[in-house]
Amino acid sequence: MKMRHPILLAFVAALPLAALPVACGAYSSGEIGGGGGGGTGSPDSSACMTPVDNDDTVPSFDVTPLPCDVFGQGGTKCSTAHSTVRVIVSGYAGPLYQLCNGSSSPGPSSCKGTTQDIQAVDGYADVATHDGFCGADTCTISKIYDQTGNGYDLEPAPPGGAKGSPDTPAKASALPVNINGHSAYGVLIRPGMGYRTGCNGCNFKRGQAMAMGDEPQSMYMVTSQHELVDGCCFDYGNAETTSNDDGNGTMEAVYFGGGVVWGTGYGGKPGPWVMADLENGVFAGWENGQDKNISTNMPLTFDFVTAIVVGDTQEKNCGKGRYMLYGADATGADAAFGKLMTLYDGVRPEKPGYVPMQKQGSLILGTGGDNSSGGAGRFYEGATATGPAISKRTANHLHAAIVAAKYGMP
Repeated sequence: MKMRHPILLAFVAALPLAALPVACGAYSSGEIGGGGGGGTGSPDSSACMTPVDNDDTVPSFDVTPLPCDVFGQGGTKCSTAHSTVRVIVSGYAGPLYQLCNGSSSPGPSSCKGTTQDIQAVDGYADVATHDGFCGADTCTISKIYDQTGNGYDLEPAPPGGAKGSPDTPAKASALPVNINGHSAYGVLIRPGMGYRTGCNGCNFKRGQAMAMGDEPQSMYMVTSQHELVDGCCFDYGNAETTSNDDGNGTMEAVYFGGGVVWGTGYGGKPGPWVMADLENGVFAGWENGQDKNISTNMPLTFDFVTAIVVGDTQEKNCGKGRYMLYGADATGADAAFGKLMTLYDGVRPEKPGYVPMQKQGSLILGTGGDNSSGGAGRFYEGATATGPAISKRTANHLHAAIVAAKYGMP
């Protein structure tokens, strides 16, 4: 059932740190540092601070664009695009994902049985072929194809620094969903599962399309409040090619959840909140010199959630860098939370390594940058884009295109 009052959540007692999986890099109680604020809710009067972009213009469509069209219209270009539900890149005619029927093993090239690519029919996954191929057997998702043509096809992740064994593939039929009168299947990530591409241990070693270093990057995913596990880390985005924790600022990904042992949004646990995983922390913002209880970052307790992270560059905010978090009910139905909200627009965390950023260009889904696979959640679609950081107006446009997809509509 959709909850209409996300702020009025019951607090849950936090688990002891020893009981939580320490992932996305090592955690110590001394990591939450001091220093000035400068984010939303902590205004900095300096003339060189970058103004908060809170343009609430919502577009109207003659023809509803797909998400990567929106990025293009906003001056950026999709570098990766993934969905097991629908086409999100105009003109894409390839398969959405690959099924494996029979035995599978963890890690890349997981399928040891028979494979079947699932195409789109009228823009949505061919669920009849999916069901016919899997039957009563337990299929897995052995590959999620990159719709941009850049080659970032996601496969179960290889070993990494936090988890020295490869990740298992997701069950293919575990997350049925209705979208605009069509049936489809999302990706249900459970602990121990995760996907990766563009890394040393991946079949696809290196790509050229994703943001590197301090280059700006914009990304989104459609996810849900349901089946989240407060472990590290339910992510989609840019991570280390080494599959290790290479230090602060070596990844930048959309995270949705309760913050694990790191930052939190408004109202305390359990959230969940849209945050940025920047390595060695998931950040709901930076306010009053710290990353806890960020006043503008409201929990989003909806069946379908739009989650957007935009990473800007070092020179913004008087050299303190900048990133933005946006989120909303992805159906647009909630009166208060159906419109895209600016959850944070401000400085990067004021700790060493986050300015400038040091992105490496591996792509992850459902796992942390060092193969931390203690998190869980639902994934329906997502994309990353390179080029100038998108404006709030473009982010509004993106959310409107997601609402127009009609998630949850039978």
